[in-house]
Amino acid sequence: MMLFGYRLPMMSSLLVWCLIWEIVGQLDLMFLIPPLSSVVVAMVELIQTKQFLAATAVTLRSFVTGMVLAIVAGVSLGVLMGRFRAADRLLGMWVNLFVSAPLSALVPILMILFGLGDATIVATVFLFAVWIIALDTQAGVKHISGSLVEMSRSFGASQRDVYLKILLWAALPEILAGIRLGMIRGVKGVVIGQLLVSVIGYGELFELYSRNFLMERFWALTILVFAFAILVSELVGAIEKRVEYYAGVRQ
Repeated sequence: MMLFGYRLPMMSSLLVWCLIWEIVGQLDLMFLIPPLSSVVVAMVELIQTKQFLAATAVTLRSFVTGMVLAIVAGVSLGVLMGRFRAADRLLGMWVNLFVSAPLSALVPILMILFGLGDATIVATVFLFAVWIIALDTQAGVKHISGSLVEMSRSFGASQRDVYLKILLWAALPEILAGIRLGMIRGVKGVVIGQLLVSVIGYGELFELYSRNFLMERFWALTILVFAFAILVSELVGAIEKRVEYYAGVRQ
């Protein structure tokens, strides 16, 4: 970022927005936006409460379980669609439909199927994440040269070896890209699911704080959720950079 010929640090824009937030909050223009300094103080207090720690444990358990299921199912589905034209024709339309569909509208249906508990949140995370993982995996598999598979078979590789040692490794950059996007969508799914269920995890806290106009804690929890989404995205992105090698040698 350049300003008057000077290069500013990448965090400069964030600091500007923080300053604007603080000024708007101090002017007390609307009760929904408290000063950022008050939000930070509330955040420090919030992360020390037993209620927040319990909600975090519930949310993380649902998120991790849903993401593991989404990764396994999404990668398997993507490999299937990438390798077999019939599978692509049969499933591709539905995968693209669910990627673009407003999935939050399906959460009430999941509540009827799985009840008002962890199972609904796990299913929501899975539903939000699995489709983008499948699409990116399919793209990675389709980019693999057929000569790699032919070479592996000429050296006596079994069908299992072709999938586990050739296809998955060669498509790894796209698989990781799909997992990164899936995790971001999974964070969205776990929060939306808990908000609509409103009885467990962060959804219960969001409902409590908004209903009682505890806006400092509401915004503190929102910032923590955003920070978690950015953190998981950056962690997977760092792994992506370490496996870029495979994108160049799979031809």
